[in-house]
Amino acid sequence: MSTTKQVKTWFNIHKWTSLICTAFLLMLCLTGLPLIFHEEFESLDPKLAPEMPANTPKASLDQLVETGLKLNPDKVIRFLYWDDHQPNTVSLSLSDSLMAPPGNFKLVVLDERTANVLEAPNIQEGFMYTMLQLHTDMFMGIGGKLFLGLMGILFVLAIISGLMLYGPIMKRFDFGMVRSEKSTRLKWLDLHNLLGVVTIAWATVVGFTGVINTLSEVVLGLWQLDQLSEMTAPYKNAAPLTGKLSSLDAAFDVARKAAPEMEPYLVAYPGTAFTSKHHYAVFAKGKTPLTERLIKPALIDAKTGKLTDMRDMPWYVNTLFISQPLHFGDYGGLPLKIIWALFDMITIVVLISGLYLWFARNKATKAQIARMDKSKSTKTSQQVEDAEILTLSLQEGEKND
Repeated sequence: MSTTKQVKTWFNIHKWTSLICTAFLLMLCLTGLPLIFHEEFESLDPKLAPEMPANTPKASLDQLVETGLKLNPDKVIRFLYWDDHQPNTVSLSLSDSLMAPPGNFKLVVLDERTANVLEAPNIQEGFMYTMLQLHTDMFMGIGGKLFLGLMGILFVLAIISGLMLYGPIMKRFDFGMVRSEKSTRLKWLDLHNLLGVVTIAWATVVGFTGVINTLSEVVLGLWQLDQLSEMTAPYKNAAPLTGKLSSLDAAFDVARKAAPEMEPYLVAYPGTAFTSKHHYAVFAKGKTPLTERLIKPALIDAKTGKLTDMRDMPWYVNTLFISQPLHFGDYGGLPLKIIWALFDMITIVVLISGLYLWFARNKATKAQIARMDKSKSTKTSQQVEDAEILTLSLQEGEKND
């Protein structure tokens, strides 16, 4: 393929991938900015649990569950978990039924020492909730997630094509050069290229991990059909559970003994999507910053209280778990989050400048066509565009000569 054809191909890829995804990427950058600091915002909330001596004994998990269900007799419990941002508390997720939609739930937060109910917050409202939903699925469920994943793929293609198109040509100039003495369009083209190169590694990582995150529903489905199905296969034809379930405290003790290097942090009740109709699924995570994103499920027979299986998550699930903190930069503390936010704001400038360049280029093209019409020229807008692409190609050819 000739140099001119290569340049034209990369030019068209960059133009159309950028135009299609820019509006959605602007939305993702704007909503992602506050989400980078979600932990800092959450830490501003007043502590729910009162101060008590450090050696205050904890209430049993069975007692906590009993308290939550007594106050909500028309609900069933699906999940119990700990919130790192609210120490000394346990959260219960209650729903109308075990098979109710994910959005059908009521959250009850209890003091893990006294079993007193501290609050029943509605977390499906407020500024941060709106930002999160817009950023993850635009309030459209799995369809919105997959659509944003497609936009992420186009974003990565736009980055690659931009590098292939402008990278070799920019080698002819000093790095960071902005020709401010030239036209406004040329100045913004140089700024667009410079900022794009500066953020290219960050944008690629965030774009790629964002695509992975949009596949969370798909990953969950694969895990259910793959590993979870194998782990629960012996109970496939077992009779339904009846009567009282085994102790939840005992189930946590069994999980701790099975993986002493990990700490249980969530339990899914029998009949939910993360387990079978016969098991507690106790999820444990690592105790260090490097391992806390690696999850290991233990299946505990909800009738006998015995461990039936415990395995490391498959690679595709671990890939999802690792990509989540990498996407928001929340694995390196506040300094890394500030860097993430700065790159996010620079990317917003790159996206807006890209739109400006497209509109400015169209305006210039129309003006050139108008001048040609006055001279009775037969050139079309496509020919004008090809002429601009050829100019880029010739510039590269001069450099190589």
